[in-house]
Amino acid sequence: TIYQVYTMKYKLIYLLVLCTIGCGGESNGEVPVDPEPEPVDNSISNITYVASFDVISNPERGFMHHWAVESEGMPVSTAMLNSLKNEKVTIINRIYYLDAFKDADLSQAELDLITTDFERMRTAGIKCILRFAYNSDQNETDAPLSRVISHLDQLKPILTDNYDVIAFVQAGFIGSWGEWYYTTNNLTTLENKTAILNKLLEVLPKEIKVQVRTPLYKQEIFNYSTAMDASVGYGDSDIARVGFHNDCFLASPDDYGTYQNIPIEKEYISKEALFVPTGGETCPPSGVPTASCTTADTEMALLKWTYLNLDYYGPVLQEWRNNDCFEDFQRELGYRLLLKTASLKKEIKANGNFDLDLVMDNVGFAPVYNKKNASLIFKSTDDGTIHSKSLDFDVRKVVPGAEYDLTETVNLSGIPAGSYTLYLKIEDASPSLKDRPEYSIQLANSGTWEASTGMNELLHTLIIN
Repeated sequence: TIYQVYTMKYKLIYLLVLCTIGCGGESNGEVPVDPEPEPVDNSISNITYVASFDVISNPERGFMHHWAVESEGMPVSTAMLNSLKNEKVTIINRIYYLDAFKDADLSQAELDLITTDFERMRTAGIKCILRFAYNSDQNETDAPLSRVISHLDQLKPILTDNYDVIAFVQAGFIGSWGEWYYTTNNLTTLENKTAILNKLLEVLPKEIKVQVRTPLYKQEIFNYSTAMDASVGYGDSDIARVGFHNDCFLASPDDYGTYQNIPIEKEYISKEALFVPTGGETCPPSGVPTASCTTADTEMALLKWTYLNLDYYGPVLQEWRNNDCFEDFQRELGYRLLLKTASLKKEIKANGNFDLDLVMDNVGFAPVYNKKNASLIFKSTDDGTIHSKSLDFDVRKVVPGAEYDLTETVNLSGIPAGSYTLYLKIEDASPSLKDRPEYSIQLANSGTWEASTGMNELLHTLIIN
């Protein structure tokens, strides 16, 4: 019938169209074809972490208090140290004025004062930026080179025993305030500056970094001008242990003589400060307006500032408070590390290998400068039992302005089958402080910090079967 003929005709046309589409032939119009959906790997947990905007108390960074003491003076107050927690302050600039010992050995009372200070800092969970000087007035005298050297020999045992609570050491000793300028004993010659810095590096444990007052001082002493790279910077040679402190930050275009060739020396510090610390204080501006928030932010980011005096210079600090950037600087001084994402397996066989895959960022002005120990922590969801696996992760390499991929393979031998919450712990490298939460690094994420243990939860549960 006619109906059957037409039916057969349209069936053939329909089949031809299907063949044209499915067999790659051409047609009068494009016919969209949905792609095959990507397979979902249900064995992997992909986590996106939330950044926190809280002011965080982390060791060896941030605003610090400047607390000086005269010869054989009173130790730092335990109550004052404990009160720092309320200010989110973790470091103090402790300066010892040795006026009484310009022509004599340090007394036992002076040595006991320094020892007591270190003990109280450790108890309170605080570290110090250390400096020694012979006077606090530019019209007074300092000590001869031989006396400086003998005093450093006396200080060596105390510095060795208490290196754990020393964040950094400002070179000091030379001239008024230990700022390497107003000397009365010819200590600012290149030969004498070199002798004092070398002696200081000798008596201090290798873990401690020293800061000199200007970039040119370091360049002259080590006879170089090109900033060191990672092959040197992450080592413990003398040149890799010397950074910078600027005690007239933002005071004038050259910061009262801190710089000779301003753009070149700032660029040099910017590169060196990937490995060695920069910090100090502001002072009364000369011929320029009080430092604005924008100027301060730009300079601290460029020079990678890790700490700043909270006590001086008051009008500059008040300017930042008035313009609502002081709290920003509380967050950004030094390092501010955070987790961004993670891709972690949900299950793994006992005694197998677990792939840690995290992406981190540093939104602070500076990196971490002192070595830390890092561990992946497995905490049983049943009974809270802790198992720790050391990582090769070097937190110093999480630098500002670049994401960091933390990828390591961790062997699970010794961890029994069960369900575990995972944590990242970044602790102090010294045996005396490694179990102290106050000295562990808190990541700037919401809902991850466990203050009682100093661990950062990865928001992931692993089944070992």
